[in-house]
Amino acid sequence: MILIKNGKILTMAGQVLESGAVLVDGGKIVAVGANLPEVDCQVIDANDQYVLPGFIDAHCHLGMWESGIGFEGDDGNEFTDPITPHLRAIDAINPMDENFEEARALGGVTLVASGPGSANVMGGQFVALKTYGKVMDEMIVKEPIAMKIAFGENPKRFYGEKGKSPRTRMGTAAELRNILFKAKDYQARLLASENDPSKKPAFDFKLEALQGLLNKEIHLKAHAHRADDIITAIRIAKEFDLKMTLEHCTEGHLIADYIKQEGYQVIVGPSFGAKTKFELQNKTFETPGVLAQAGVKVAIMTDSPVIPLHHLNMCAALSMKAGMTEEDALKAITINAAEILELDDRVGSIEVGKDADLVIWDRHPFDLQARPVMTMIDGKVVHQLD
Repeated sequence: MILIKNGKILTMAGQVLESGAVLVDGGKIVAVGANLPEVDCQVIDANDQYVLPGFIDAHCHLGMWESGIGFEGDDGNEFTDPITPHLRAIDAINPMDENFEEARALGGVTLVASGPGSANVMGGQFVALKTYGKVMDEMIVKEPIAMKIAFGENPKRFYGEKGKSPRTRMGTAAELRNILFKAKDYQARLLASENDPSKKPAFDFKLEALQGLLNKEIHLKAHAHRADDIITAIRIAKEFDLKMTLEHCTEGHLIADYIKQEGYQVIVGPSFGAKTKFELQNKTFETPGVLAQAGVKVAIMTDSPVIPLHHLNMCAALSMKAGMTEEDALKAITINAAEILELDDRVGSIEVGKDADLVIWDRHPFDLQARPVMTMIDGKVVHQLD
């Protein structure tokens, strides 16, 4: 057992302990309180420093665009086909990439959702994984966790330049509807074949990959920056009765009430950096705060490697600077991110029964000078300052 004591514990479960303790056993949190006995355990003194749950980046491409190299480590987009639901991020992620260590050691990020980029209308399957390990299969928390789709400029640019569909936003929507109609028909024939094997359809790898989506076991992650693209994504999700989160949501602040009305959750970012294309013209760090104020559940992403993953806390801090409350900004990289990923039974807050993913910070993590003194994943110390 490990006891972390004398910490200012921000549980992200509605409780702040000014001088609290967390007891860890078997990779899980087994007690949280003001005074816990020091019996038969390793003691870590937090020395009045901040203790928070490990941060969560709910949308990135960690391990799919590797650090410091070009083509050799670029495995995020399969440019040969606009519809690729059968692709799995786990077959591209390299856990040896140095960005994993930076995430946990410099940014206190202990869990991410990582997956394909946005070149394709349907890019493939995201995975939720911890940021420590050497074997991908041992790092997985849930796989698949979502199916990536993309609207706006990227798909029509990548394929329009090749003279292929989609060339327009209409084409993107049509490609997406086409594969979803086929998947529903395939599903109906599979169901019919349970009583009559002669009706079983020929195996289709792409359509098989979409059955979990149709059964609401996973959700769509919809890349959409512009307001009209966000609304198109919502329109299609409603047509096919699919679960969906809105990713990037750059112009979400312009239609915040509509997003709240429709009941969707959002993962905003990357808000840092230049406006490199037209659909980013209204990009602002105000977006997360406006959406949160409207009652929308908000997480904040880095879209790593667009923004280095270990700067997730700074993205949240800059959102706070632009009007988001401190509580909402912290939730956006902890419990909100966990709830949006539907992993809040395991991560996102310091509560009994959850994974022992904990970080001791030498000052508030929104301070520019803040550093993780210690990072723990599944009860194992994976980073510690000398």
